[in-house]
Amino acid sequence: MVVAVLSIAFIGFAAAVLLAFADKFLSVREDPRIGLITAALPGANCGGCGFPGCDGYARALVAGTAPNGACAAGGGECAKAVAEILGVAATATEKRVALVKCCGSRSEAIRIGDYNGICDCNVAAATAGGDKGCVYGCLGYGACANVCPKGAISISDGLAKVDKRLCIGCGKCVSACPRRIIALVPASASIHVLCSNPEKGPEVRKVCGVGCIGCRLCERNSGGKEAGHFEFAGFLAKVNYSNPPFDSQIVSKCPAKCISEDPHTGSGH
Repeated sequence: MVVAVLSIAFIGFAAAVLLAFADKFLSVREDPRIGLITAALPGANCGGCGFPGCDGYARALVAGTAPNGACAAGGGECAKAVAEILGVAATATEKRVALVKCCGSRSEAIRIGDYNGICDCNVAAATAGGDKGCVYGCLGYGACANVCPKGAISISDGLAKVDKRLCIGCGKCVSACPRRIIALVPASASIHVLCSNPEKGPEVRKVCGVGCIGCRLCERNSGGKEAGHFEFAGFLAKVNYSNPPFDSQIVSKCPAKCISEDPHTGSGH
C-alpha cells in the first residue's frame, strides 16, 4: 500500500515538474496588447468588422492584418483607444447606421397575395417571390430584425424601421435582406430616398403609392445636377452620401412622398 501511494505521488510530482517546464520554456506568450484591445472594443461581437468577434478583431489588429477603424459599433472613440494601444496614429471614422430604402407600408404598397407561411423574409421571397407587388420593396417579415444584435429594427405596418440610437452599423441586416434594400449610410446624413424601385413612374405607381417616379424635382430643388446631391439609377433618385443634401424643403416638395428627413427617429414621411 505504501509503495503504491509513493509511486502515485512520484508520478504526480514528475508530471507537475514536466508541466512547469513546458509552461516556462515551451508555451507561447500572448501579446498583452490583445487583451487590452479586446477590453477597449465594445464587446458586441457582431462580426461587422469581418472577424469572428471582438477577440478575433483584436488579434488581427495586433498581427497587422486588420485596419483600425473597422469596428462600427465602437466608432471613432474606440479607434482612438486602439491606436493608443498600438502606438499608431488614430484613424478618423464616421459612424454609419442601417437604412431601409423603402417606405411602402401595407397601407401604401400593393399586395399580390396573402402569405401565411414562416415569418421570415427569405422564406417569403422563396415562395413565389413574396406577396408584395413591388419586387424591390420591403417584405416586412423581419429577417433583418431577427439578426440585429441590438434590437434596433422593428416591423411596423409591414415595413422594417431602424432606430438610429440603437443601431451599431454592424451590417448584419444588410446581408440578411433578400431584397438587398438595406444599406449602411452616414449617421450624419438627414435626408434619404426611401425607395429602391428603378422603374419608370407609371410602373412604380402600379405597385406603390409612395415610390420614386423619377421626376428629378429633388435634384432641381437641391441646386441642380451640378450640385451633385443626388444620383440616378434608372429612374430612381439616390442620395449622394459623399455630398448629401440638408435642405428639408426637398422633403416637402417630393410629389411621391418617398424622401424622408431622418426616418431613423420617426420624423419625416
